[in-house]
Amino acid sequence: MDSAITHVYVIAEAGVNHNGKVDTALQMIDVASEVGADAVKFQTWQSAALNVSQHTPLTQYQFDALGDDVGGQVEMLDALGLDFDAFKTLKSHCLARGVDFISTPDDEASVDLLVGLGVPYIKTASAEINNIPFLKMIARRGVPMIVSTGMSTHEEVEQAVNAVRSEGLENLTLLHCTSEYPSPVEDVNLRAMQSLKQAFNVAVGYSDHTRGTDVAVAAVALGASVIEKHYTLDRNQDGPDHEASLEPDELAQMIDSIRRAELFLGDGIKRVMPSEAKNRTLMRRSLVAARALSAGHIIAEKDLLAKRPGTGIPPNLLDSVVGRTTLNEIDEDALISWDDID
Repeated sequence: MDSAITHVYVIAEAGVNHNGKVDTALQMIDVASEVGADAVKFQTWQSAALNVSQHTPLTQYQFDALGDDVGGQVEMLDALGLDFDAFKTLKSHCLARGVDFISTPDDEASVDLLVGLGVPYIKTASAEINNIPFLKMIARRGVPMIVSTGMSTHEEVEQAVNAVRSEGLENLTLLHCTSEYPSPVEDVNLRAMQSLKQAFNVAVGYSDHTRGTDVAVAAVALGASVIEKHYTLDRNQDGPDHEASLEPDELAQMIDSIRRAELFLGDGIKRVMPSEAKNRTLMRRSLVAARALSAGHIIAEKDLLAKRPGTGIPPNLLDSVVGRTTLNEIDEDALISWDDID
């Protein structure tokens, strides 16, 4: 096991919560930087080549957030999209603010844009888990991938992992996810994340769509190396994802809780910790005389008791003391030392 405490990679998911405005996206980067996120993630597509049919209606959660004035998914995404030049601006601002720029691509041109911008990871959405040609195309670019697995079965994840690896890419992280916004806690099933790690021998994490921050911290306790969480400048804005997103102070609280969890989870090596070392000698026990013992006495087990402090012979060495002969008188309740016995 690595002796270093694991640093959880926290992705602040801006997504489309900028509502199609570059200035808002820049503000969101500022927030993510200020609260200590490792990365800000957006979504990248070309409106003219959107991989959504004109006949695709809004999902229920999108309809609940937007009503029936928007139309379908095409109209919604047209209103929320940013052009390719905007992502170059966002990448530069992320660099200036010391956070990674990541985005989820919708098509090959978007993938090539992100690769050209030097993203450290390409993140794929849960909806792409069975889009094997798309996953293979990304894998061929050689950039580490983070793959969300919402709405999928174990067999579908296996097919996706095999597809990515067939293109020679091994740097793969799987994110367990429940693709409902917000996700009901009874559908979270965090132990599935551990199952993915065991089954595919990959790094795992959790893409969190629940309300609040407790599930994300619980995922860290179960071994998540990546946490992704939507955030917004204001949850009362119009848009499909604001309601299930954290506001800035909540994002800060979540990241602080994750960093604390990293500390209390530690490195997994069982050892005496610095803060407790001083207590060992006073709280542990040593062998003492159960009664006064004369010189030349052959010590029996009934002659010994284990009492504090732990500055003498420890009780786990009882068998090494029994049968030995005392070299001098030992008072009742006195610590036994190796100098007292032959």
